[in-house]
Parts: sequence; structure tokens; C-alpha cells
Amino acid sequence: MIPTKYQSLKINSNTQSLRLVERLIEDVCQVYGVNEDIYGNMLIAVTEAVNNAIHHGNADDPEKFVRIGFESENKKLIFSVVDEGPGFDYRNLPDPTDPANLDKISGRGVFLMQNLSDFIQFEQNGNKVLLGFNA
Repeated sequence: MIPTKYQSLKINSNTQSLRLVERLIEDVCQVYGVNEDIYGNMLIAVTEAVNNAIHHGNADDPEKFVRIGFESENKKLIFSVVDEGPGFDYRNLPDPTDPANLDKISGRGVFLMQNLSDFIQFEQNGNKVLLGFNA
């Protein structure tokens, strides 16, 4: 049984800060012995959530922050991503697999997060997303 562990990271709303998030994910995967497939899914899903928080949530405002949390319990690894924006209606997103949306350059982030994580939950009017992975 792996003990519960919690870490957090606060970054500026700047995509240059994504390197810190990538490092956190690498550290978590090393400590918990996560295999390459789960690592890849985790890296894409969590960085996509942070990227959405920076661009859509905080509207690239350098005065706003994104908070990334990590918690583990047994073999479940859970990341939280919280922005300071107004939130969004996560219940009514266009389907990126609909032929009418295939040529659009955006709109796939939540779809990726849903399909790459084992668990996803939105809270706080969409300002907080929890992404869970079974390691």
C-alpha cells in the first residue's frame, strides 16, 4: 500500500510554465513506477488541462495563476487543475468527432482528457478539473 501523498504547484498563466507541470508528472511517474502508456496518457491529459486553464480559463492573463495538485492513494493518482477564470459549461461541449467539427483547430481538449484518463470530474463551475489514473 502506497501512503497518501499530496503535492501542489502554482504557475503563471504562461505556456512556458508547462515545463514545470511536465516535470511534476515525470517525478510522479518515477516515484510511483508508472508504465510508459499511462505516463503518456497522463502527460497529454494533464498538460491539456493546464493549457486550457491558461488559455481559456485565465484568458492568457499573466496576473492570474493555475494551481495544479497531485494526490495519491493506493494505486490511484489524481491531478487537480484550477484556474481563476469564469468557468465554462462542461456539460454542453460540441462533439469533436462530429464531421462538422473535424476541421476545427480547437475543441478537442476535454475529449482528449476524457479518453486518456481513467476518471475525470469538473467542479467549481468548470474552474476545477480532477483527472485520475490507475497506476
